[in-house]
Amino acid sequence: MTATLAPPVGIGRAAVVALGMLAVATGALESVVTPTLPLLQRELDMSPSEGALLSIVLLITGALVTPIAGKLGDRYGGKRVLIRLMAVVSAGGLVSASAPNLPVLLLGQVLQGVMVGALPLSFILVREHLPEGSAKVAIGVVSGLFVGGGMAGTLSAGPVAEGLSRHWMFALPTIAVIGSTLLVNRLMPLDEPRRPDGAGIDWPGLGLLSGTLVTLMLVLAVAPDIASQPFVLGALLLVLAAFATAWTAVERRAAAPMVDLRMLARPAMWKSCVLTFVICVGTSMAVYLVPQLFDVPTGAYGFGAGATEIGFFLLPGAVAASLAGPLGGIWARRFGSRAVVTTGVVLMAAALTALAAVHCEVWHLVVGKMLIAFANGLCVTALVTGTATSVDRGDTGIATSLVLVTRVLGYAVGAQVGGALLTAATPAGSDVPAESAFVTGFLIAGAVTALALLVTRTMSKGVKE
Repeated sequence: MTATLAPPVGIGRAAVVALGMLAVATGALESVVTPTLPLLQRELDMSPSEGALLSIVLLITGALVTPIAGKLGDRYGGKRVLIRLMAVVSAGGLVSASAPNLPVLLLGQVLQGVMVGALPLSFILVREHLPEGSAKVAIGVVSGLFVGGGMAGTLSAGPVAEGLSRHWMFALPTIAVIGSTLLVNRLMPLDEPRRPDGAGIDWPGLGLLSGTLVTLMLVLAVAPDIASQPFVLGALLLVLAAFATAWTAVERRAAAPMVDLRMLARPAMWKSCVLTFVICVGTSMAVYLVPQLFDVPTGAYGFGAGATEIGFFLLPGAVAASLAGPLGGIWARRFGSRAVVTTGVVLMAAALTALAAVHCEVWHLVVGKMLIAFANGLCVTALVTGTATSVDRGDTGIATSLVLVTRVLGYAVGAQVGGALLTAATPAGSDVPAESAFVTGFLIAGAVTALALLVTRTMSKGVKE
């Protein structure tokens, strides 16, 4: 017998404002590491490989949490789950703010990564409590404020870290997250739990995927030191193979798998996943390498930029990425997904190759990073749109979760490969890697991205209007 749900309770403008404030605060907290990564590496005595791990661990947590956040919201109510997840994010921000060393900071970033799964719950709440027309506007506003918060974090992280300390760089947005969460808790009415679908959450799959991703990151971090610790690398490879095999077996037998591997057999799905992985590998290598190159002293071949300047130099890329999302959706409807993805891949490969050849002026890196961010936004938006419309409505969540996990895996691998290249090319007793490491990194990223053209040729053109 189906329970009758109470009609949704409407919300006022104050509740939407509170959700917007939460989006700004979380966007700022998420973005503070990228412009200050060179500073954090110096203060915490991190190798480039360890810095690359720090830059992507938040995304890994997000990829693991996002597929189950919706199920928890259905089971217990969106507001209840959102508030509890944001409590975890707040705890992570406080741990990061007080971290005396890299392991504690990594723990804080792992906890903060829950925000990736928590934010979509705010969109569910808006749809629950507002009419359809108003809900679309509110979702657009909240999404835009999250992007704006990310830009604010990119600009402010450097001045705060250099003027106060790296601890305040995390503490200030965390305080804002706590305050806005309390406002949401006070102003947003509870939503009734929906009827559960009868399938439980795939906890074994979640645990095994976590082990697989963490072990993969450790393998990439240890790889540059293979000569000094080959047995450690060999043991990690065995553990990685065991985790991956066990996860595959569990997902194939699970009644409600976290990631439905059977869906990968569909041509549209595996092509989207391959393209997403390749494109994100190229993007993340640039995201990691460009700030490191800005930080290289002027006496060598770099620019000696501080965290404040790096944030300012990265801002055009953030603006380009925010514009690429809506433009990618519009162009995919007009020209088809294949045309948009092909254009983005060509643009990104060209920009990466150009950076390998020419990176002696600040504007070279600024323009190159901006083009890469714009191209990535076009590709990812077109791929997600094409994937969502190529499967049945009931499979949309499973299909998009596959793309999400593949996207995070691509970002993680690309950043770690970039970190491994710089670590291997840094002479003993020096903090400055050889310039050839950056050239090699950009060339590898460009070549890997160009390989995506082999797959785009076989894509369906996509729906055109």
